[in-house]
Amino acid sequence: MTHPPHEPMHFDAAGEARPSGRAPARERWSWALYDFANTIFSMNVTTLYLGVWLVSDLGMSNTTYALAGAISSALVAISIPILGAVSDAMRRRKWWVVGFTVLSCAACAAIGILGQTTIPLVGEHIGSGVVAAKGTLSASQLLWVLVAFVIANYAYQAAQPFYNAMLPELVPAAEQGRMSGIGVATGYVGLIVGLLLVAPFYTGSMPVIGALGEGTLGVLRTIPFTEHGGRVSTFVPTALLFLLFTLPLVLYCRDHDPARGKVRVDWRGAFQQVANTLRDARQHPGALRFILTTFIYQDAVGTIIGFTTLYAVKAVGFEDGAEVTLFLVLTIPAIFGSYFYGWLADRRGPKRALSATLAVWVVVLVCMIAAPGKAAFWVVGFFLGFNYGGVNAVERPVLLSLVPDAQAGRYFSLLLLSARAAAILGPLIWGVTVDGLESRLGTAVAYRVAVSTVAVMFLIAWWLLRGVPDRRPGTPVAAAA
Repeated sequence: MTHPPHEPMHFDAAGEARPSGRAPARERWSWALYDFANTIFSMNVTTLYLGVWLVSDLGMSNTTYALAGAISSALVAISIPILGAVSDAMRRRKWWVVGFTVLSCAACAAIGILGQTTIPLVGEHIGSGVVAAKGTLSASQLLWVLVAFVIANYAYQAAQPFYNAMLPELVPAAEQGRMSGIGVATGYVGLIVGLLLVAPFYTGSMPVIGALGEGTLGVLRTIPFTEHGGRVSTFVPTALLFLLFTLPLVLYCRDHDPARGKVRVDWRGAFQQVANTLRDARQHPGALRFILTTFIYQDAVGTIIGFTTLYAVKAVGFEDGAEVTLFLVLTIPAIFGSYFYGWLADRRGPKRALSATLAVWVVVLVCMIAAPGKAAFWVVGFFLGFNYGGVNAVERPVLLSLVPDAQAGRYFSLLLLSARAAAILGPLIWGVTVDGLESRLGTAVAYRVAVSTVAVMFLIAWWLLRGVPDRRPGTPVAAAA
């Protein structure tokens, strides 16, 4: 069967070429806007506010905070490959994304609601006359906050493989790198918007711009469970924004080829599907090695993103509230970096683009360790920000270059299993390193040693990636003999 030369092509599970067009622009941009939405959650909760609130404001240990994140990652590792196999059987992804997002938003809001019962010890001025209560939580209050965080983080991560598996239905294979890069870049725009809209609930001022008027603050405080100010007041607004910007995906995205009629799900077979996917991955050269590579570099990415704010406050000396402006400024190069790596994936191949971003990570983290103070950290931070989105922009095209489109859902689930299993270890290594060395070597040295462990992870991942085939999405997937 022949096709017009201008008609976009991709290859099905049997390796047969068939035409593939673009989804409507409204649907493509609604899909990309979900990256905008979920990045608001990931930055405001897992990167910017929660860790510093628990460790710096409430006195929790790095290890306890890391353990909560590890539990959510373990839950993802156990459940998501199974859900991915079910999703592929039904060929429905959208409503999995929506359901997990609603659960994440509800749990995120619960963190702010539970945290408002903080027992005040001292009031601290953090800007514009706002006094944020610093205090402690009772053991039971702390437990419920951690439970809410585990659920919110689990559901946020659980939506990702279903969201990623929607990509092949949106654009031809030759454009998937750019579409992925656009999604990640849109996410960083969401990060800026999320920072600007949520920061006033923390400091009472707008980053870079400055103090807000009393009338504006009064309007902000009408949002429930934000009246105390401080980091604890950021979680409910974050949940509302996450939900709001998910609505376009709900309204305009669809599953293009859902299973017709009643679909029987073999739940026992779904468990077996995880082992089958690992077995079948051997038929696709480089797939297993790439999954192992993601095990390492996603561990590194998750660790450094989750603890960068603590590093800025504890090791570099940024004052409370200043880290918000820092991350706002660092996000601007991340927008351009995400699109650049997506473009590089289409121009030079996704594997080469991924190799480049891993190598840059190693260099940037070494410079981060060597940076003597805040001024040098700003310079390093520019390159750190530019490189932030590289991995997320290009790993989807790398996987799609190694496995058939029709099986993308279960391989994305296996990819997330690898990343989440790794994420159990990396933050714990960070927490144990800091807590073990801080009393003997000092805070700054302990945090710098922790960064060095992350740099080693990226170096190992870069070396492993060298053995992955350099292919393009949309070319026939050859099975191993």
